Amino acid sequence: MLLPDLRNTDQLKTQLSEAEVVLQTAQQIMKDFALFGLEITFSGNTDSAYEELHKQLVSQIDGLIGRDYNRLVSVLYQVDISNKDIEKAERELLDYNHMEVIAHEIIVRDLKKVLIRNYYKNNPL
Repeated sequence: MLLPDLRNTDQLKTQLSEAEVVLQTAQQIMKDFALFGLEITFSGNTDSAYEELHKQLVSQIDGLIGRDYNRLVSVLYQVDISNKDIEKAERELLDYNHMEVIAHEIIVRDLKKVLIRNYYKNNPL
């Protein structure tokens, strides 16, 4: 198994079509947010996973921007998303507002974590 090109959006979308990868990504997002006392849930419906998770993330991000910006910064640090990543995504995702871009980047980054973890799990050094 080759590690997918994590910079290639089309390959990442292909990975999101695999039910197990979607479930693992949702679990990673829920885990990352739970560390900060924030609840993200997932119905298990892999066909609408992106929309379901994205909507919840936007809601959480909106709340954090308004009441606890420092916790948002901590979440982004935990997930490993920089201002540079957000700025780049904003230039590429012109139809998304700022919160939607951040939510998208969280999903993409946690998907990458899952893919890397699965790759090394199946291909030990």
